[in-house]
Amino acid sequence: MKRLTLFFLSLSLAANAAPSTPRVAPEGVAIESDVSYLSPERKEKLDLYQPVNRPAHQLSPAVIIIHGGGWVEGDKASEREFITGTTLAKAGYVCASVEYWKGTKNRWPTNLQDCKNAVRWLRVNAARLQIDPNKIGVIGGSAGGHLALMVAYTSGHPELDPKPLYPGVSDQVSACVNMYGISDLLTRQKTDPKGTPNGVPSENRLFPEKRDEAPEKWKLASPVSYVRSSSPPTLTLHGTADTTVDREQSIELDRALTAAGAKSKLIMVQGAAHAWPLKTAKFDYTGEVIAFFDHCLKQQH
Repeated sequence: MKRLTLFFLSLSLAANAAPSTPRVAPEGVAIESDVSYLSPERKEKLDLYQPVNRPAHQLSPAVIIIHGGGWVEGDKASEREFITGTTLAKAGYVCASVEYWKGTKNRWPTNLQDCKNAVRWLRVNAARLQIDPNKIGVIGGSAGGHLALMVAYTSGHPELDPKPLYPGVSDQVSACVNMYGISDLLTRQKTDPKGTPNGVPSENRLFPEKRDEAPEKWKLASPVSYVRSSSPPTLTLHGTADTTVDREQSIELDRALTAAGAKSKLIMVQGAAHAWPLKTAKFDYTGEVIAFFDHCLKQQH
């Protein structure tokens, strides 16, 4: 697997913070904020990003965007998610940036089930949104990367199926972009200040049980456990200087996908830390992401 080395980037975790001011849609993009997609009592909503002036007969591919924040923080309208949504909408995609359950009780697997329901919501509303229900992808960063991988690899899994909403509607996606997400909770490590894994096990805030208390639960919440030859094509981006999610997580995932015969592309970003958005003044991988989604969701296979 060819690995590309890109330029240096070092940004703070501000990409996971809630926006301080309302986001203004750029030219060519329409944003619809706080759209209900769960049951009426749920406060979590999604933001829609749509390309404007589409012909009435044109069906667009769609992408679910999942924010990061360690499963307990973050916001669907943060800088990273806004940049992702507007960039993809300009490229012809309808995007749904989702808020999911981050409370203490039943955090897992409710957060994953919320994201699966967002996929189903897109399919239920495909005609109104002018999307092709057979061409849906997912992208996420950090904890959102973990959830994006889980959405991509666990469609139809009986223990993770959100049964009460949208019965009979598939949550299957056709492509996944994983930005520095956790792929294996059991092997995740802490790092030195330069991002080199040091072999010390890293804990998580996904659920209260410790690794030695519930190893099977940790395994079942790890995307690598579900890798198959039929897993959707996956593009992974990870910084070599990431001290939050060790870089071996993405190397391990790429190795597992390749061994299984699934399509995988890994881009190791030389010197990059954690939680960078899709495009900055110093760094831009929009071309890679758009090309990947175009190949998986726009071309005939």
